[in-house]
Amino acid sequence: MQDRAVRTQQRVLRAAAELLSSQGRAGVSTRAVSAAAGVQPPTLYRLFGDKDGLLDALAAYGFEQYLREKQALDQTDEPLDDLRRSWDLHVEFGLSRPGFYVLMYGEGRYRGGIPGGLETIAILRRTLARVAATGRLRMSVERATQLVHAMGLGVVLSLIATPPSERDASLSTTAREHALRMITTASAVEEESADVACRAVSLREALSRSGTTAMTPSERALLADWLDRLADGNPAARSTP
Repeated sequence: MQDRAVRTQQRVLRAAAELLSSQGRAGVSTRAVSAAAGVQPPTLYRLFGDKDGLLDALAAYGFEQYLREKQALDQTDEPLDDLRRSWDLHVEFGLSRPGFYVLMYGEGRYRGGIPGGLETIAILRRTLARVAATGRLRMSVERATQLVHAMGLGVVLSLIATPPSERDASLSTTAREHALRMITTASAVEEESADVACRAVSLREALSRSGTTAMTPSERALLADWLDRLADGNPAARSTP
């Protein structure tokens, strides 16, 4: 019985995915999905609770597709190049599946309880942590993650909202390189102020990876907070001599 319910659920999601891809969000009505999947509307409510539940499940389905493509990218010894390829894949996914992208990111479902959405952010964070380990990140990993994610999301949503014939083909690359210049230095010792931030971020990541027991958990947390302040230029870090 449970296997049958799972198969029915997958059939409904595939039908909803086809409607979303071909007709956009407006085409994903409970009546249309039921008809396309060959089930009665009450079946949808039994499986997903309500339409919002169906949309959440559909977003999760989209994240599964996206993660398969994301995880297929080979990791190299150059984290910045990996970040560039990850950005390009993100943009390509959004432009090839605009209905899914708006559902997944435009409506904020990546921030909710969908594991796939949280994992996409975690992958970005891990890549930036690798950049930090090279001494090239000029801010904390968390802040860089938020900045790159926000810029990438904005670029894709802007391009989706622009008719294909009017899109600037260089916009994504320009935004990507601008984002990288904002979060990284040209070299590990580009300038004194950046050097302090880079060293703070690098030490923060090194300590996190090492699992050192030389400090208590509370001491490690305090040091991490101080290093994050130095990395992000937080005024609180300069409040005392």
